[in-house]
Amino acid sequence: MLKKDFDKSLIGLAKTLARIISDKKGEDIVIFDLRDISPITDFFVIATGLSDIHNKTIAEYLTEYEKPDHIEGLEEGGWILLDYIDVIVHIFSKEAREFYGLERLWGDAPQVKI
Repeated sequence: MLKKDFDKSLIGLAKTLARIISDKKGEDIVIFDLRDISPITDFFVIATGLSDIHNKTIAEYLTEYEKPDHIEGLEEGGWILLDYIDVIVHIFSKEAREFYGLERLWGDAPQVKI
């Protein structure tokens, strides 16, 4: 697979995960393109759920579509991280999203249209 094709498939994965979150009524969904900014991952998908239970439901639905390499926070539900290596999904409660402020930290990154 060529790098260009690989990049397109990663963007496709990020967009698909964002659409699934939207289908499950996740809110304020953004995708940050971190390829030229961070060695951690290529894309962040950030979303807000209506409650911890809603966050868990979204996360569980995402794992049915594509199994992540690692999951954090599923038991608590306030901030759930699904690590797909090149795409990392963050599902926050409104309070946790405001407190941790990932948009402030990564605000220089280009956003991908969903």
